[in-house]
Amino acid sequence: MKILMYLVAAGIFGLLQNLLAQPHTNPEILRVPNGGIQPRLEIGPSGAIHLVYFKGNAMAGDVFYVKRDSKSESWSEPVKVNHLPNSVVAAGTIRGPQMALGRGERVHVAWMGSGKVATPAQEEGKYPKHPMLYSRMSDDQESFEPERDLLTWTAGLDGGGTVAADRYGNVYVAWHGKPDDSSMNEYGRAVYVTHSEDDGRSFKRETQANPRATGACGCCGMRGFADSSGRLHLLYRMANEVNRDMGLLVSGDQRESFSLHEVSQWEIQACPMSSAAFAEGPSGVLLATETETRVEVRLLLSGSQKLKKQPGIESGNRNGKHPSLSMNRQGDTILVWSEGAGWKNGGSLKWELHDQTGQLLSSSNGEGLSVPEWSFASAATRSDGSFVIVY
Repeated sequence: MKILMYLVAAGIFGLLQNLLAQPHTNPEILRVPNGGIQPRLEIGPSGAIHLVYFKGNAMAGDVFYVKRDSKSESWSEPVKVNHLPNSVVAAGTIRGPQMALGRGERVHVAWMGSGKVATPAQEEGKYPKHPMLYSRMSDDQESFEPERDLLTWTAGLDGGGTVAADRYGNVYVAWHGKPDDSSMNEYGRAVYVTHSEDDGRSFKRETQANPRATGACGCCGMRGFADSSGRLHLLYRMANEVNRDMGLLVSGDQRESFSLHEVSQWEIQACPMSSAAFAEGPSGVLLATETETRVEVRLLLSGSQKLKKQPGIESGNRNGKHPSLSMNRQGDTILVWSEGAGWKNGGSLKWELHDQTGQLLSSSNGEGLSVPEWSFASAATRSDGSFVIVY
C-alpha cells in the first residue's frame, strides 16, 4: 500500500511539474486596435507590449503606435508615427511598417514611403517613387521624431525594407534595390543596409550586404533581426532566371561583412510576394519562411553558421503565407500564419504551439479567424512564458 501511495504521489508530483513547465497551452488572441492592419508586435524587458500598425488607404496611409503595460488589459491612446501624412504603403501585404525594440526599449520603425511623400531627395529629382523612411521614439517616450529618408545613392525600392536593433545601441535599416542610375532588372538587384551606432540618432551611408551577386525578388519582403549577442540577420528572396531561393545574410561585425546562406529553394520564375520572420530561443535564432505555399521553420544554432530543421515543425502541408513566430525560455515555439491569403485577401488565422521536443501542445484547428485584407498576424512571448497573437 505504501508503495502504491508513493507511486501515486510521485505521479501527481510529475504531473504538477509538467503543468508548471507548460503553464500556457493557448495564446491570447487580440485584434489590432482602432481597426488597424499589419501589426508588428514586440514585448520588452519591462513586460510592456509594443505594437505598431497601419491604417488608411493601402497605397498611402499612416502608421500608429500603441502600448499595453504588463498589468493592463487596455491599449494606450494611439500615437501617429509618421509626420508626413499618407506616407506609408501597405498594398501587397509585405510593404507596411516594421518595428524593432532597441536599447532602453526604444521603438524604431521603418517603412516604404508612398508616392505622395515629398522628401529633399525627390525635390532634387532623385528616387521619384518611394523613399526608405525611418523614425524612432523620442526621448520623452510619448512621440516619434520626424521620419528621415535613408536612401543616399540607391533606389528602386519595391518590396519594402526592414529594421533591426540590439541592446547595445546599434540600429540597422535594410532594403533591396539598385544604384539610382541603374536599369538592371531583378537579377541585378542587391541588399543594402545602413547602420546607426547611437540608437538611431544618425546613420551611415548604405552599403551592399550580399557578398556575391544573387539578385533580389523585387516585390518580396525582407526581415531583419539582431540577436542577443549583437549578430545581425537579414532574410530576403534571391532571384535568377530559374529560382527564387531564400537567402540569409549574417553579420557579426556590425555589417562590416556578411556570410550568405541558402535557406530554401523555390523553382519559380514569378514573384510570390512572400514574407519571413525571426525569433530567438535558448538554442539559437529561428527563422520562418515561405516555400510553395508552405510555411517552414529552421534554427540557426547559437555561435554557429549551421542551419537545421526545427523538430516537429520543420515540414508539413501548412498552406500559408506571412509567418510569425516566437519562442519562450522553456523552448516552446508558437508558429502563426495566414491560410488562403492572397491579393486583397487576408485569409484565415492559423497557429500551432510546440514544445522543445517538437510535440504539438495546441493549435487553432478547424476554421480560423478571418484576417483583414492586406493584413497578417504577429506573435510574441510574455515574461511568464505565455504567448500573445495580434491580428
